[in-house]
Amino acid sequence: MSPLLHPRQALFGHEPARPAMPVVDHYCGVEARMRKSLALQAEMGPVFDITLDAEDGAPVGGEAEHALLIAELVTGSANRFGRVGARIHPWGHAAFEADVDTLVAKAGARLAYLMIPKPGCADDVDRAVVAIDAACDHHGQPRLPLQVLIETHGALREVFRIAAHPRVESLSFGLMDFVSAHAGAIPKTAMELPGQFEHPLVARAKVEIAAAAHAFGKTPSHCVVTEFRDAARLADAARRAAREFGYTRMWSIHPDQIRPILAAFAPAADEIFEAAQLLLAAQAAHWAPMSFRERLHDRASYRYFWTVLERAQRTGCPLPDEALRAFFPVSIG
Repeated sequence: MSPLLHPRQALFGHEPARPAMPVVDHYCGVEARMRKSLALQAEMGPVFDITLDAEDGAPVGGEAEHALLIAELVTGSANRFGRVGARIHPWGHAAFEADVDTLVAKAGARLAYLMIPKPGCADDVDRAVVAIDAACDHHGQPRLPLQVLIETHGALREVFRIAAHPRVESLSFGLMDFVSAHAGAIPKTAMELPGQFEHPLVARAKVEIAAAAHAFGKTPSHCVVTEFRDAARLADAARRAAREFGYTRMWSIHPDQIRPILAAFAPAADEIFEAAQLLLAAQAAHWAPMSFRERLHDRASYRYFWTVLERAQRTGCPLPDEALRAFFPVSIG
């Protein structure tokens, strides 16, 4: 009998693995908050990403200085895990090229990704990617992972084409700009809870973005919740994003939001135990169809339960020791 195969080999074959991204993308643009976020990440571990905001975080006229500050923070010792990215100005903005040149030249491979905001169409994404890759080549840096913020009519219309771009690893939904782009036709309540899940045009946008991302093996990242003081409503929103709309990542705009989002996106302890027991049994059976807890399973369901274990690891949940040894040996210290 052949040796036991890892789930990634047995269940997905030559299908490329999705980027192993934390489920929280924490945004900050003011220097004090950026430094506090780095300190919190050092405390909690790489269970959330930090996106330093060179777009909305930069004061008008101070874009160049702000990009330099971000590069300094990314390359500093506070970036312990290499999970810090940056949002740049949109393609076509006067500061776009300077943002890219500064961040690539001074931070380079220490950047986890660059976020491209406000494309008006898929061609804008293509142009931005060409410019970013040219900067990476010019400065002798590796080509960076790229994410795209879907927040315009044109980007939503062409979201499947954007998701198909080989240089894009994640799509985020820009709720506030998307609602504003409707010139008052969508009410303010659609930027709040529970309206952002209930207004048909906003819900449609969320579904389209998630569907496009999953169709091309990319990570869909859910939009902001502005009610950052209400942990219960935030947690409910995060659960809805994950369970009803298919999002596997979500934005945080305040440190108090990070832990509730992590908890909402994490599988329950009984789900983790069931997934671990089933996959260990399936591995021992060399991934053949089998009966488990009076239900029939095969590789289709094995693939689902493997995603449960991956999500548990990304959210910092404890896994059974036997599953850790079998499936995540590098996680054992």
